[in-house]
Amino acid sequence: MALKRSSSMKTQLVNAIQLQEVEMEEEINTSSSNNNPAEAQTEPKCYTVEEAVESISFGRFHILLFVIMGSANIVEAMEIMLLAVVSPEIRCEWHLEDWQVALVSTMVFLGFMVCGVLCGYVADKYGRWKVVFGGFIWAAYFSLLTSFSPSYDWFIFLRCMVGCGVAATSQGFVLKTEFIPSKYRASLLPLASIFWMLGSMLIIILGMTVVPTMGWRWMIRFSIIPSIILIGLFMFIPESARFQVSAGNIQEALSTLNWIARMNGTTLPEGELREPEVTERGNAITLINPAFRRTSLLLWYSWFVASFSYYGSVLSSSELLEKNLLCMTDADAEHQIKHNQEEALCYCIPFNMADYQTLLISCLGEVALIPLNIGMLNIFGRKPSLAILQLLSAFFFMLVNICTTMFGFTVLLFLLRSVVSMNFNVVYIYTAEVYPTSVRSIGMGFCTSFSRVGGMIAPFIAQVLMSKSVILALSPFAITCVICAVGVAFLPIETRGRALLQDA
Repeated sequence: MALKRSSSMKTQLVNAIQLQEVEMEEEINTSSSNNNPAEAQTEPKCYTVEEAVESISFGRFHILLFVIMGSANIVEAMEIMLLAVVSPEIRCEWHLEDWQVALVSTMVFLGFMVCGVLCGYVADKYGRWKVVFGGFIWAAYFSLLTSFSPSYDWFIFLRCMVGCGVAATSQGFVLKTEFIPSKYRASLLPLASIFWMLGSMLIIILGMTVVPTMGWRWMIRFSIIPSIILIGLFMFIPESARFQVSAGNIQEALSTLNWIARMNGTTLPEGELREPEVTERGNAITLINPAFRRTSLLLWYSWFVASFSYYGSVLSSSELLEKNLLCMTDADAEHQIKHNQEEALCYCIPFNMADYQTLLISCLGEVALIPLNIGMLNIFGRKPSLAILQLLSAFFFMLVNICTTMFGFTVLLFLLRSVVSMNFNVVYIYTAEVYPTSVRSIGMGFCTSFSRVGGMIAPFIAQVLMSKSVILALSPFAITCVICAVGVAFLPIETRGRALLQDA
């Protein structure tokens, strides 16, 4: 009996050991299967929209994008530069004082400021394409109505509406940035200054040829022709694939990317386009959360200074020429006559051919130093480039005060326009790169709105204070540039070579 019990216990022990060995063998096989992709169930390959954009690389689509979206800069530049060209004409027609002339520019920038944030929110929520397209139509329509203004009050109201349309078209920069691979952004985006220069030169040429013969109203009517052409061309640009992905429209984004890849003669990465939907889009609170608070505050001031200094340089040059306030050692009889508001309530001093030529040459400054701009962005990065350009802007603003020849003034104005234009390029690029797709448009909208505050103040400094004292008018531009250069050093993020983020 004892022997039988002992035999039974041995049998149970052997069975237990065998069971334990089987379990251990199963664990080893499972572990081996997990560590060996060939034996495990194969996970489907996937890629992000960032990887797709980088894989497609640069090609024919980007050339089309560059030309069409660059042409949007022509329209924007014409609407802004029109203010400098038309100011002497409306001053004479409606017997305006200095502050009333300055208010015209301020009202344009007011429309830009108010609509900038709204357009940014709508672009993040419903798409970049719709906002930009609507902006083209809006700006062209109200610009045309401006040419029929029966009074000064109607003129400033309609120009304010034009500013609202221009705010919408500025979202085209975001649309363009989201399609360009990271290594090409520093080269392609500054080249957009070429189109801005062309727009500035075009409106000045219209001023030279149309205003003396047909008047300023016909100049404005001719100036909307590029907008009408662009409305048709814009149909060839698709919605941003980054926005489509963030909105959960994966199939639409895939269709867009496939179309671009075929156009460029490339293919998308192997696998499936997969990226989580971003439900929190266009939330302005993200801009001031701890991750972006310092960046946003410093960028808002940087945009304010970029606009303040840029339009300060544009309006100061036209004001100095119109009123002959320059200290010139070789002034002719016409330029020796100084004009100010205290001497006469209304004075009609249209630009002569030499004045138009000076403005044209200064416009070339917008693009002359683009190779230097690209080199700085690639070698030093975005933050150091901003600081250097702000300090150079301050330096050239103060140099305008010195007595020189007309040629010397033209060279100074050329260099000043170069550095303030390059500064605008860098701040545009940095802003588009630093914010994620979920808030990129509203981030840009807030920044452009703050820039228009600078644009609203600049006319009263450049066109009103200039009559009192040239150095007193130019000093604020130089001081704000120096302060901004110091502030740029505290920006926490350098975006050179960094991929665009999808979500915060």
